[in-house]
Amino acid sequence: MSSLIRHVTIDCADPHALATFWAQVLDGSLADDDVPGDPEAQVTTATTALLFLRVEDRKTSKNRVHLDLQPQDRTRDEEVERLLALGATLQADHRRPDGTGWVTLYDPEGNELCVERSAAERGSA
Repeated sequence: MSSLIRHVTIDCADPHALATFWAQVLDGSLADDDVPGDPEAQVTTATTALLFLRVEDRKTSKNRVHLDLQPQDRTRDEEVERLLALGATLQADHRRPDGTGWVTLYDPEGNELCVERSAAERGSA
């Protein structure tokens, strides 16, 4: 029997605030007992779980692991705009004139994430 990934864990300064952001990004939900000030918070989605843990150390360099998002019901560009409105910030724009490429954003605590094209934009809907 092999191991399964139970959840992806993200160190952060404010677990509840960052989990709230990611719950909105992924249309997920926080556990009923997750409240502001808790040392951890979990977001559950249809396909994964993210666990946010409070750590005192601040992020100082590029993530060794990051999440790549593929929009399901909107275009890549619409998703980028939605995430910016939720509190993400632009790190780098790798979109190309032919429609390929991706956009790298920071979440509210500076963790990198990428937004790729939707399946429909890739022609594999």
